[in-house]
Amino acid sequence: MAFECPHCGERNNEIQFAGQLQPKGCCYRLGVPSGQSEILNRQVVKSDSATIKIPELDFEIPPEAQRGTLSTVEGIIMRAVDELQALQDERKKVDPQQAEAIDQFLLKLRSLGSGEAPFTFILDDPAGNSFIENLHAPSLDPLLSMRFYERTRGQQAALGFLSEPPAEQPGEVVLPASAVESSSGGLQTETHGSVGAIAGRRAIAQGNPDEVAAALCRYAAPEEVDTLPSTCGACGTECVTRFFATKIPYFREVIIMATTCDMCGYRNSELKPGGEIPAKGKKMTLRVQNAKDLTRDVIKSDSASVKVPELELELASGTLGGMVTTVEGLIVKICEALERIHGFQLGDSTLEWKKKKWEDFKERLSELLSLQEPWTLIIDDGLASSFVAPATDSVEDDSQLTIEEYQRSWEQNEELGLNDMDTSSADNAYNTTST
Repeated sequence: MAFECPHCGERNNEIQFAGQLQPKGCCYRLGVPSGQSEILNRQVVKSDSATIKIPELDFEIPPEAQRGTLSTVEGIIMRAVDELQALQDERKKVDPQQAEAIDQFLLKLRSLGSGEAPFTFILDDPAGNSFIENLHAPSLDPLLSMRFYERTRGQQAALGFLSEPPAEQPGEVVLPASAVESSSGGLQTETHGSVGAIAGRRAIAQGNPDEVAAALCRYAAPEEVDTLPSTCGACGTECVTRFFATKIPYFREVIIMATTCDMCGYRNSELKPGGEIPAKGKKMTLRVQNAKDLTRDVIKSDSASVKVPELELELASGTLGGMVTTVEGLIVKICEALERIHGFQLGDSTLEWKKKKWEDFKERLSELLSLQEPWTLIIDDGLASSFVAPATDSVEDDSQLTIEEYQRSWEQNEELGLNDMDTSSADNAYNTTST
């Protein structure tokens, strides 16, 4: 949308998203060194639910400011300077001391916008519809990091989702939604942060019930299907969720859950992990050489990263979410995700050399499926919740598939929320019950 008033000169160029809200929120963190103008010229999309933070100045641009903006890092900073400067004359008359403090702050903000000082640019969007350009795409950017996170109940409600309050247990103090801060830090109603204990019951993958059933029932058929009352995530009507537990060979125990709403027709299927959180992570390396390898079943959890060394392609955990698919389906979804995430490199205004770089990469990605040359697929999952089907009855006899278990690093446990997990009370309760 573009608006300009010929009488007062008011102008407004705003982006209004017509698509859907993403399943998870996203948080971009860009390190901006001093004296590098090309970093300040990176394009930025700020949706109307996104917050921008500069920790070095303890400065924050709330969602209400610069709504639906398509700009650059420099443009967003200088627009903030202009908006703070707009009422300085009135402030000097009413509160000279505050006006002087703002003048000093504006000097610091201008120095960041001109590249005179290094700073960190954080873009946090619970809707998942904001973006910072990656100048090295499709390769990793050493200055830019991105992570996905589960929205809190307060963020869900602010975005218009149906958000039910947690069930209150006897003697339990339930914190109000206003006491819950964003995922970037602060107080949480959930134990052990946004991952930790929650990772044990979070769905490994979600998808169409027919596709999930077709993929998993080849390994184990349900002996008994149980039901439990549920609420439709689309219309809020009461419905029924059917579930059963099974053991997938060479993988682990899982719980398959399927929900169907008779009112609105909403259907969803989830694959949840059973049992405890594994003590070790798992890394699977598959050498893809023939058409049969493309049809191997793949379960990729949200905590897994994906690499294709031949293309220098690496997708961090959370990029694609969880899915039940095949090797071929995984590559197709990677191609679709890259086009969606790095849309700047595919538009009409993109520089010709950038567009050619992307076209060459897409062609090389498509060649993986034509098997012109063997290639390697690496799935690394710190929670060991991913799976690649072996071609033989025994994993040891499959020369193309290597499965390696490893001890998670302290940093990985910290990211997963496992370092601060305290299970002593549960252990004591279990021991008391057993005796």
